[in-house]
Amino acid sequence: MSELRYNPVLREWLITATHRQRRTFLPPADYCPLCPTSDGGFATEIPSPEFDIVTFENRFPSLTLIPPVPSLEGSDLYPVAPSSGVCEVVIYTPDHDSTLADQPPEQILKLISVWRHRFRELDNLEFIDFVFVFENKGEEMGVTLHHPHGQIYGYPFVPPIILKEVKSAQLHHAKTGQCLFCSVLQEEKDYGKRIVIENDGFVSFIPFFARYPYEVHIYPKRHVASIEELSPIEDFYLAEILKQTLSAFDRLFNVSFPYVMAFHQRPSDGGDYEDLYHFHIEFYPPIRAQDRLKFLAGSEIGAGVFINDALPEETARQLSKLIQPVEWST
Repeated sequence: MSELRYNPVLREWLITATHRQRRTFLPPADYCPLCPTSDGGFATEIPSPEFDIVTFENRFPSLTLIPPVPSLEGSDLYPVAPSSGVCEVVIYTPDHDSTLADQPPEQILKLISVWRHRFRELDNLEFIDFVFVFENKGEEMGVTLHHPHGQIYGYPFVPPIILKEVKSAQLHHAKTGQCLFCSVLQEEKDYGKRIVIENDGFVSFIPFFARYPYEVHIYPKRHVASIEELSPIEDFYLAEILKQTLSAFDRLFNVSFPYVMAFHQRPSDGGDYEDLYHFHIEFYPPIRAQDRLKFLAGSEIGAGVFINDALPEETARQLSKLIQPVEWST
C-alpha cells in the first residue's frame, strides 16, 4: 500500500509505502537479486548471464505508474493523493564485489549516458515533476543490497529541497541578474582552499556551508540546467572527476566510503529554469572521523539546523591530497 500525504505545517508531500517492509534485506552474496542469472542458478532481477549496465523498475516501489487507491479520503487540511510516479534501479556492473569508485572511467562514462537517457525519458512524462537520480551506498545509509547500484525516482511533485533551491535561485537572480550556483562556484574557485579537484569541465569541492564533514559538491563549470545538456567532452570530464573524488573517499580512512549521492537538476514541471538552475551532484557521507559516524540528532532532526564537526577548509585539504590521476584504457 502506498499513497501521498500532505503535511500542511511544512507544506510538503510525504510518501507512505507499507509494502517496502517486505523488500529483500542483506542477502548472502550467492543469493543477490541484482547479480546476473547464472546457468542452473536461481532467477534474479536480470534474466541473463551477462550484462553491462541495466535499469529496471523497482520491485518494491514507493511510486508506481498505476498506483493503488489511497487507503483513506483526505480533507482540506490533510490532502491525500495516489502515489503516481516511477521508481527505477540502475545496476552499475555485474561485479557484485565492487563499487562505483572501483569502476574504470570508461564504465562511469557509459553510466552517465544511461543517467541522461533515463532523465530524458522520465522528463517527458506529463505526470513527472522531478527526476531524482541518487545512490545510497553502505549499510550506514540503510542499504539493503550490497551489489553496486543506484536509483531513479520520478516524483509527481517537486521535492522540498529542490523547491527551496529554486526559490533561493530566483531571489538571487532578481537581485544580481546571475545564477546563484554560478556565484557559489565562482566564490569557491576564488577562495580555492575548499577545492578537492578541478578539471576543464568540473570542480569538486567541499562548500563553505557544508553540513557534513566530507560533503562534496561537483559543479560543471558551464551553466547547464540538467545532465541532458552536457556535451560529450563534459561527459568525459564528469566521469574523470567522479572517479577521482570517489577514489579519494575510499583512501581517506582505507574503507569503502558510505554516502548518499544526489543529482540536483531542474524540475520537470514545465517551468522555465534555464537561467536559474545549475545541474550539480552532492555527496553526503556519514563518516566524520576514523571509526566515527555523524548521526543526525536533536538539532538536525528536530530543528533542521546542522552542526558540522569539522572545518570544510581542513577536510577539503585532506581529500585533495588523496586525488590521483585517472588512467583511461583508450
